Amino acid sequence: MLDICLLGTGGMMPLPYRWLTALMARYNGKSILIDCGEGTQIAMKEKGWSAKPIDIICFTHFHADHISGLPGMLLTMGNAERTEPLTIIGPKGLTRVVNSLRVIAPELPFELQLREIDEENPVYEEGELKIEAFRVNHNVPCYGYNITVARKGRFDAEHARELGIPLKFWNRLQHGETVAADGITYTPDMVMGAPRKGLKVTYCTDTRPTDGIVKHARGADLFICEGMYGEEDKIGKARENKHMTFREAATLAAEAEVAELWLTHYSPSLVRAEDFMNDVRRIFPRASAGRDGMSVELEFKED
Repeated sequence: MLDICLLGTGGMMPLPYRWLTALMARYNGKSILIDCGEGTQIAMKEKGWSAKPIDIICFTHFHADHISGLPGMLLTMGNAERTEPLTIIGPKGLTRVVNSLRVIAPELPFELQLREIDEENPVYEEGELKIEAFRVNHNVPCYGYNITVARKGRFDAEHARELGIPLKFWNRLQHGETVAADGITYTPDMVMGAPRKGLKVTYCTDTRPTDGIVKHARGADLFICEGMYGEEDKIGKARENKHMTFREAATLAAEAEVAELWLTHYSPSLVRAEDFMNDVRRIFPRASAGRDGMSVELEFKED
């Protein structure tokens, strides 16, 4: 199960009813935070979650509304007596930016492991969990993220019996281990079916529409995408500031054939996002106007 929560859905500035854009994902004991603007800690408290167990913080880019909450978050973790290392991932310049912010959070009881994005490789991978970054089109270097959970194929017990594989080796083969015994080598591919569909969440914000977003979001179970402006007459402003309208985000979702779309990163001038959703759903019916605290538990689908 992959647990997803939109902690905040606002862009540019926090509002009394809308914190700045941040996402929390939890899987198999791992907690991942994407972006950390002002108000992120309050949003986490409102959700009932703690900052202490966060394992990874990913930044899309270094504008203040996405990163200015980091020093306070680090201090809170330290005050909670955290000692485990924290991985922080972001665009080139991450070390300089984080060290600058740490002027006001200088003493921490845990190590920061800073990792700049390499677009050729996953930014994080452990077991079946993988985080990948992809470049988007903003007025500073900016990235979207894919969080994926792979799913192994089914174990074919009947075939294992036909091959005469001893029962005591089945569990090890199911877990990807090669077993050698009595001069015979047993490998997982002998008894495991093809990989099944896993889980995929695509998150991108602060960008114009790009073919790369469609490519990387293809087939996502959940596509969380910025919709800075609901009003179509603000398309010129969206182009000028390298942001998106609701309709543009819906078009990307349709082209990428995702299962569901959540809009986020609203302009402070946008008060009622739901007012614009009828037009959005004509383009992509499975669209929702994201709201602070909006959550879902994604589970593997039965075969």
